[in-house]
Amino acid sequence: MTKKQKKTLARIIVSAVFFVAGYLLTLEGIWRLGYYLVPYAIIGWDVLWKALRNIAHGQVFDENFLMAIATVGAFGLGDFPEGVAVMLFYQVGELFQGYAVGRSRQSIASLMDIRPDYANMEVDGILQQVDPEDVQVGDIIVVKAGEKIPLDGVVIEGNSTVNTSALTGESLPREISAGDDIISGCVNMNGLLRIRVSKEFDESTVAKILDLVENASSKKAKAENFISKFARYYTPAVVIGAVLLALVPPLLFQGVWSDWFERALIFLVISCPCALVISIPLSFFGGIGGASKAGILVKGGNYLEALAQTEIVVFDKTGTLTRGTFHVTAVHPDQVAETELLELATLAENYSDHPISRSLKEAYGRPVDASRVTDVQEVAGHGVSAVVDGRHVHVGNGKLMNQIGASWHACHLVGTVVHVAVDGVYAGHIVIADEIKEDAREAIALLKQAGIHKTVMLTGDTRAVGESVGNELGLDEVRTELLPSDKVEQVERLMAEKSPKGKLAFVGDGINDAPVLSRADIGIAMGGLGSDAAIEAADIVLMDDQPSKIAQAMRISKKTLRIVKQNIVFALGIKGIMLIMGAFGVANMWEAVFADVGVSVIAILNASRALKAK
Repeated sequence: MTKKQKKTLARIIVSAVFFVAGYLLTLEGIWRLGYYLVPYAIIGWDVLWKALRNIAHGQVFDENFLMAIATVGAFGLGDFPEGVAVMLFYQVGELFQGYAVGRSRQSIASLMDIRPDYANMEVDGILQQVDPEDVQVGDIIVVKAGEKIPLDGVVIEGNSTVNTSALTGESLPREISAGDDIISGCVNMNGLLRIRVSKEFDESTVAKILDLVENASSKKAKAENFISKFARYYTPAVVIGAVLLALVPPLLFQGVWSDWFERALIFLVISCPCALVISIPLSFFGGIGGASKAGILVKGGNYLEALAQTEIVVFDKTGTLTRGTFHVTAVHPDQVAETELLELATLAENYSDHPISRSLKEAYGRPVDASRVTDVQEVAGHGVSAVVDGRHVHVGNGKLMNQIGASWHACHLVGTVVHVAVDGVYAGHIVIADEIKEDAREAIALLKQAGIHKTVMLTGDTRAVGESVGNELGLDEVRTELLPSDKVEQVERLMAEKSPKGKLAFVGDGINDAPVLSRADIGIAMGGLGSDAAIEAADIVLMDDQPSKIAQAMRISKKTLRIVKQNIVFALGIKGIMLIMGAFGVANMWEAVFADVGVSVIAILNASRALKAK
């Protein structure tokens, strides 16, 4: 508990001791009033002060006003123990509520631990701690074992493992070595790293994530907005109702003034809207917190609410369902050995930085002797030609083979096929393909189990590659060879297929899919451990790039909405029944306390379940 909450707990305990002792004492008249004023002042002075302060500022109708009127009225009727009890149990409920809200905030605020306190800069051979905001792009910083990575950059020296759990929710550490990109917010577990800073602090991953989390509660769900508007009209209405209850029966029907005044006070206690006003926002806050623990950053309660209504999920391919990194998946020689075919292709492509060249070098796995290669020429849209060890080597597509008159044949595998010819004679081909993510198939299956009506993939890749991935993953529809503008048109078409209340979610890498992420009802981005474009363009960010987390986010969303509906029905139902009972004199002040504090505590406990995400 906070220091303030501990003080409130002490006041509750002291007041409760006085309250219990009051039943053991036989006090009458002014002495009895004086005695009960002590615990009342201890436990209720701040409520009375807030009520008076709010009235002075024109904010009359709130729970402080209701509690003040009800308890002061109880003292006026001579029901001193009841007046103390109402205030005592109200404060118990407020303490419980504050503790529950604190726990919800901690689940999200745990991300605040990623905020770096300092950065180490080497000045004249001595490490000095400086404010991360003072470090410039291009500066070299030093991160020791156990320290947070303060800024985004590139490792120029050192090897280590970094803990990314604060960003991704995953405990598996990541290996880092010289040449690797590294992002702020991670923890250096071992080894000394020297990092060249690539972004200023305000543009760093950690700054963007913290800004996202801190502003998440500003975007309210429809249910939250409804409750806010409801409370604005509800509280004045019940105060007017209590006044009419106290005045009309005695004036028009010769009722007993004290009897109907007491019923009006009970009516006020029962009517306090704490259960709704606190538990509904707390449920959404808990849902956002539970999602953040799993590495799913939700930018607001409105997006969490919309996620539960999703009917169609549209995916980008590269970087979303596939890794976005190309690898050699097959080598099919013709006339030469397999190792020789791969070597010739790698040497010829050595001077290129194209993904195909990088894939060939990775598969080759040895240093490339550039001195063996001369006369390298790039044939636009076809491939390259080069002289390798005195032999004329052509590496490229079928058009290049046709151009040089080499008799080539197609491959039965799906992927980018790189054909190789040596001195004009076809030597074989190499297949390079993007790998499907390990959990992509599981992601589609989980979405269908969650009730998603249609799963669609939109890609700029060829029809053969796109349909192969779609068939392997079990997607309902695949659209290929699309430009970014074409993807927007396809999303518009799909949005016409959903029901009026249904939502369409688009899942992309947040870099070249920004127009579609913005157009969809819900934009979900692969964070790429904090991709700038992903954080800015999307409504929801999956920090560990696992598409299976989409189904988990939907489970959290649906669970949160179930809790919200339960609390609304429970709170309104109990209060409605108790208000009628209070108006007819069936409910006493103790039952009124339960209708207020008891219902609030139960609703808050229920709302706290949203924090737990399996």
